[in-house]
Amino acid sequence: MSQPPAPYPEEPGRTWWGRDPFSRPTDGDTSPLAGDTAPPAGDPAPVDTVTGAPSEHAEPIGPPAAPVVPGPASGPLHGHDGPGFPSPAEPEGDLGRHDPRRRRRGRGALLVVAACLVASLLGGFAGGWLQDRSGPGVSVVQQAPASSSDGQSRPPGSVASIAAAVLPSVVSIETSSAQAQGTGSGFVIREDGYILTNNHVVADAAEGGQIRVVFSDGTQLGADVVGRTTSYDLAVLQVDRTDLAALDFGSSDGVVVGDPVVAVGAPLGLESTVTTGIVSAKNRPVSAGADDASAFINAIQTDAAINPGNSGGPLVNADGDVIGINSAIARAPGSGGNPGGSIGLGFAIPSDQAARTAEQLINEGRATYPVIGVLLDRTYSDEGVKVVDQPAQDTEPVTPGGPAEKAGIRPGDVIVGFEGRPVTEPDQLIVAIRAQAPGDTVTLTVRRGDEERDVDVVLDAADSD
Repeated sequence: MSQPPAPYPEEPGRTWWGRDPFSRPTDGDTSPLAGDTAPPAGDPAPVDTVTGAPSEHAEPIGPPAAPVVPGPASGPLHGHDGPGFPSPAEPEGDLGRHDPRRRRRGRGALLVVAACLVASLLGGFAGGWLQDRSGPGVSVVQQAPASSSDGQSRPPGSVASIAAAVLPSVVSIETSSAQAQGTGSGFVIREDGYILTNNHVVADAAEGGQIRVVFSDGTQLGADVVGRTTSYDLAVLQVDRTDLAALDFGSSDGVVVGDPVVAVGAPLGLESTVTTGIVSAKNRPVSAGADDASAFINAIQTDAAINPGNSGGPLVNADGDVIGINSAIARAPGSGGNPGGSIGLGFAIPSDQAARTAEQLINEGRATYPVIGVLLDRTYSDEGVKVVDQPAQDTEPVTPGGPAEKAGIRPGDVIVGFEGRPVTEPDQLIVAIRAQAPGDTVTLTVRRGDEERDVDVVLDAADSD
C-alpha cells in the first residue's frame, strides 16, 4: 500500500503537481479511535489508538498530500491547497462488506481498511458555501426560481436554476503566510458573516497569516478564523458583512446513491465553476493527514468533477441544499504526485457532520469528536479489528473508566461489527465512530474466543485539535 499524501500550500505560480498556475504540488504506528492519545511518532508500537488521533495512513491536512486507495481499481488520493487536489477520510453509514480472504494488509501500522480510502484533503484550492438551519441565529434562505445571465428563466431543479441560486453564496478564499500563498473556496452559512470551508484551505494562514474572502459581487474582505478542527478538516471564518445570502444544509443521511448533485467552487483558481454528476457511493471511509494532523471522514463519493481549488466548496442536491463539503479526490495508481486532474472520484464531508461541527466551532471555538477508549492492533491480520493485549507506550489497551470498559470490552477482544455492519480494518472502525456524535449509543459486535456478542457503547467526547 502506498503512503497517503499530505496537503501542500499553494504558492504563486505553483500547482499541486507542477509549477504552473493551475496545479500544485508519513507515517505512524497507531491510529486513535477511542479518545486516547496516539503514541509519539517514531516509537515502534503496532497499535492503533481508538481515540480519534491521526493514523499512520494519513497525512497532514494543512496543505494536502497524496492518499492511498486500497483495492484494485483505486489509487492514492490527493489533497489540495492552492491550485491542487485534496483527498478523503471517514465513514458513517454502510461501510461495505469485505471478504477477509481478499483483504491485504500493509506491514505494521500501515494496515488499511479494505474499503477505507486513505487520502489527503483538497488544500488551498477549494470552493463552497453552506447554511445551517438549526443553529442559533441561522436564518434559512429560500431561493427563488433563478434566471440565467441572458434573462431567461430556467425550470426549478435544472442545473442552471441551482447554479443561479447557489453561486451568490459561494466565495473564493485567498491565503498568504510566511510559508506560502493559497487559494480555496467556501460558502456562507449565516447571513451575518459566517463562512464554512476546509481547515486545510486556511491552516497555513490561521496563525499570523492573512485570509481574504472574495464574494461573487467582487467585494473583498479580510476574514478572521472563528474556529477550526484538523480532525474533521473544517474551519469557520467570519467577515464584517451582514447582507449575505446563506445556503441551507440538507440531510446527508437522506442521500442515496444515484441522486443528482452539483459541485460549486474555484477549481484551479477558476472561481464560480459549476460541475454536475451523481452520488456514486456513500459511507466511503477516508482518512487523510499525517501523525498529529489526521482527518477521518465518512465521505460521500461523487463523479461530479472536483479539482484542486474545489476544497471547501459545497456539493448540493437538486433543491440547492448543501449535502457535502468537497474535500478530497482520488489519484490514479502509478501517477506519483501528479493526479492529472479529475478522474471522477471526488469525496465530500457529509453535511450532517459539517453542520454539527460548524455549530460547535461558532459557539465554542473548538469541536469535539466521539471515542470509545481502546487501542487497536495494526499487526492483527485475521477477521475483525483487535484490541491490543498489553499496554503500549504507557497507554492502556482499554481506557480505565472509558466507554469500552463500561461496556465490558477487554484487552484482546476482537471487534467484528459496527451497527450490524462488518468491520475489517482499524481505519474503518475509526471513521465509523467519528461519524457519530459524543453521547450517541452504538452497537459493537465483539468476539472473545469462540463467542460473539453485541454490546452497546455510549460514546465519550475528546477535544479535536
